[in-house]
Amino acid sequence: MPDNKSQIESLKQQVEALSAELYRGNFSGSQDFTKKVRMQTALRLPVYGTAPAKCEQGEVYVNSGTGKVYVCSAANTWSLIGTQS
Repeated sequence: MPDNKSQIESLKQQVEALSAELYRGNFSGSQDFTKKVRMQTALRLPVYGTAPAKCEQGEVYVNSGTGKVYVCSAANTWSLIGTQS
């Protein structure tokens, strides 16, 4: 029968392994949400002087010179949202 010290060491290793498995890959640059989200805060959009060369559909940004909002409507294609004056 194993002694208490070896049991504790075994449990520590198991907890570390579970912790590593839990946090692995949870801090990636993108995350998809399949449900509606209601926010109780301001939404901040990135502000650029010129449109980024590359984008994925659905990304948005604000042009710092005009204050207009653009959406990436297709891969690497920025489109003005609506009719902004």
